[in-house]
Amino acid sequence: MSVRTRDSLGGRAAIAGIGATEFSKDSGRSELKLAVEAVRAALDDAGLVPADVDGMVTFTMDTSPEITVAQAAGIGELSFFSRVHYGGGAACATVQQAALAVATGVAEVVVCYRAFNERSGRRFGSGVQRREPSAEGAALGWSLPFGLLTPASWVAMAAQRYLHTYGLTPDAFGHVAVMDRRYAATNPAAYFHGKPITLEDHAASRWIVEPLRLLDCCQETDGGQALVVTSTERARDLRHPPAIIAAAAQGAGRAQEQMTSFYRDDLSGLPEMSVVARQLWRTSGLAPADIDVGILYDHFTPFVLMQLEEFGFCPPGEAAGFVAEGRLPLNTHGGQLGEAYLHGMNGIAEAVRQVRGSSVNQIPGAARTLVTAGTGVPTSGLILAG
Repeated sequence: MSVRTRDSLGGRAAIAGIGATEFSKDSGRSELKLAVEAVRAALDDAGLVPADVDGMVTFTMDTSPEITVAQAAGIGELSFFSRVHYGGGAACATVQQAALAVATGVAEVVVCYRAFNERSGRRFGSGVQRREPSAEGAALGWSLPFGLLTPASWVAMAAQRYLHTYGLTPDAFGHVAVMDRRYAATNPAAYFHGKPITLEDHAASRWIVEPLRLLDCCQETDGGQALVVTSTERARDLRHPPAIIAAAAQGAGRAQEQMTSFYRDDLSGLPEMSVVARQLWRTSGLAPADIDVGILYDHFTPFVLMQLEEFGFCPPGEAAGFVAEGRLPLNTHGGQLGEAYLHGMNGIAEAVRQVRGSSVNQIPGAARTLVTAGTGVPTSGLILAG
């Protein structure tokens, strides 16, 4: 079984370019246009042109297919194109798929992208409104009739159990929100630039679904983000220092469902992220103490705490204190709570900036960055190195 052994992908590919649109609440243009702008910006950042690209990777739950974006961006023939399932859980997996294509010679330059009008158009936070019958959708039938209709309500179940298990109060989640907004306040690209918050602000924000308050929930954002992946050798000859993909992994746990894995034996952790963590540590040969910056998927604050525990940065139930003490720089772009909600792709871009040394909130000496994708769903992760 692959999660028991070290794989051979690490070090064979790198992220050579990053590009994004502005992050807003009303982009005023189509999702296809956002995708093309981000792709072109990422290619320019890498010092490449559309004709260099022969691979494209994106997510499902997207209105801009690989072939359409390639055509609109002026990209010619493709030898590789792929979509990864499960919403935000796909973010780091797009880079993994690109790296696999590059490492095996299937493609030479692969662009990963995500673009949507998630605030002015379809709002993922509004939950299930209409759904075609499907095998995976049947699992929701055990939750929706009882009022669990939105992502916040699904996460609230696990969050409540986490607090009960470890004798905590909802204030424990406030440390994540304050940290994200502190970094966002000094990031000009962040929607909440110049707007830090305090623990008191967090505690005073209105309930969304107990124990989650407004400031525990990520934004809804219009925008696009793209990344360029190529071989490590080629990346070294391009415009910026490469962000080498030291390890990449996907993970799904036992009894895995999409956000509603309520029939597991324990709801106070994230087994799918444990699968990712074990593979990242094995492949990279690293340990938590070797990580300089963590970019952890933060659609909801409780899952940031659980991720820290699954990766072994601290024992179960102690992550709130770990964050409060600032023992590891986290989400230095402001996260999805503070910068933008681009299903984690903007977090990968921040990890690249950290290893390049170009982040607006640069951590001195940052050489190894951990990045994670969506939690509560089948997910993925990366370790990037300078």
